[in-house]
Amino acid sequence: MSSEHMQIGEAAARTELSLRTIRHYEDTGLVIPSARSQGGFRLYTEADVARLMVIRRMKPLGFTLDEMRALLDATDRLDSGEELPPEDREELLDRIRGFEQATHKRVEDLRTQLARAEEFAATLGERLIRSTSAPRRP
Repeated sequence: MSSEHMQIGEAAARTELSLRTIRHYEDTGLVIPSARSQGGFRLYTEADVARLMVIRRMKPLGFTLDEMRALLDATDRLDSGEELPPEDREELLDRIRGFEQATHKRVEDLRTQLARAEEFAATLGERLIRSTSAPRRP
C-alpha cells in the first residue's frame, strides 16, 4: 500500500464516520475509493477524505444526498483543470453560491433552535430550584 493511500478504517477515524456510512456513500456514488489493494480493500487518498468531510459537514445541516452530489459535482468540475466555457463556469459558481447561502440560512436556523433549547433548559432549571427550595406542604 502506498503511503498516500489509507484503508477505510483510517479514513473513518479521520472523518469520524462509521465504516458503514462510508460504504453507504460509496454505494450512492458520493465517494469512490481512489484505489483497491491487491486484496480488494478500499483505499482512500487525502482528496477522498476531504470529500468525506464535505459530506459530513453537510449532513447535520439537512442537505440531501442529491444536494450533496450536486455540490460535489460542481466543485469537481471546477477543480478538474478542464477549460470550461465562461457561462458553464459561472453556472457552477452560482450553484456553489446557492449552497453557501443555504448553509448560512441553515446555520442561522440552528442558532435559533439552540437559543430556544438553552432558554427552555434554563426555565426547567429555574423550575427545579423553585420546587426544591419551596417549603413542603403537609
